[in-house]
Amino acid sequence: MGWGSRWGNRKISRANWRKTSHFQVAWIPTLGATWLLTELDPNDPDLAFGLCDLGLGEPELGYVCLTELETLRGPMGLPVERDLHFEADKPISAYAAEAHEHRRIRA
Repeated sequence: MGWGSRWGNRKISRANWRKTSHFQVAWIPTLGATWLLTELDPNDPDLAFGLCDLGLGEPELGYVCLTELETLRGPMGLPVERDLHFEADKPISAYAAEAHEHRRIRA
């Protein structure tokens, strides 16, 4: 089941990536893991780049596979959710600097 088929308008896909925002935020509520994604790989739309924080105190810029992200579950079985209300107010570099300082994404 893809992001679009399960989430409807919460879909993170190549087709609607730029229609919504330059940033897409995905997170697991009970785990503290957050992904602040900024772009899709033009050769592989299942691969996204952004600031990744697994909730372990070491956020970093990198790539994440959307299919793998979709399969993750938190301790209570909750899936990854997309934050439909997030609006970026600074570039990804500023979010990364702040995340390294605070050891987590503060979005």
